[in-house]
Amino acid sequence: MTLLTDLWAHLAQTPLLGIFVTLGCFCAGNWMYQKTNQHPLANPVLFSIITITFILWITKTDYLTYFDGAKYIHFLLGPATVALAVPLYKNLHHVKAALFPIFVTVVLGGLFAIASGVGVAYLLGGSAETLLSLAPKSVTAPVAMGLSDIIGGTPSLTAVLVILSGVTGAVLGGAVLSLVGIKDKKARGIAVGIASHGIGTARKLNVHETAGAFAGLGMGLNALATALLLPLLMLFFT
Repeated sequence: MTLLTDLWAHLAQTPLLGIFVTLGCFCAGNWMYQKTNQHPLANPVLFSIITITFILWITKTDYLTYFDGAKYIHFLLGPATVALAVPLYKNLHHVKAALFPIFVTVVLGGLFAIASGVGVAYLLGGSAETLLSLAPKSVTAPVAMGLSDIIGGTPSLTAVLVILSGVTGAVLGGAVLSLVGIKDKKARGIAVGIASHGIGTARKLNVHETAGAFAGLGMGLNALATALLLPLLMLFFT
């Protein structure tokens, strides 16, 4: 126990802490994910979020201290997102054959993602700031936070909501789509990509390459559509 305490104290003085904790939790989560035959509830991202939060809380480690190292992994989100173009390129023939349905799905899906979050919060008596923070919840975090700031929301709250929507979609998205009888890999992929951005896309890539490719396409197009539609909606309703 003393050795572990000394090791933690040493790591806390360097950026290695964030890297060590993040990679350690994700590897443990991924091991559990594989052992449960990739069960959605054992999603490694969800496991990592819960475990890292618990570790920081129990050790009384400041988040900024943790992020001093985790930022190097955070930087890799950019290249990882760009890498989604590889499975998309491999499935380009599927995309070309469904351009109009994809366009309609992205526009309607993006609008529903905005309306559903804002509508539920409004019925529950949410404040105007909360409603505005919820509006871009289904868009990838950098875009969502930028939109939230522009329309008068709270970017930090939006970031939390984005993560929650992503994890929820990754864990429950497949079950919901199966429940309503949607079996086509392309349709399942683009639906999860629109609703659950990168976290949902990562889940679909584990399930099927075509589903993952369409999830990545849905994520990217929804970010673009929401960035264009949300400010217009704000002008219309204000």
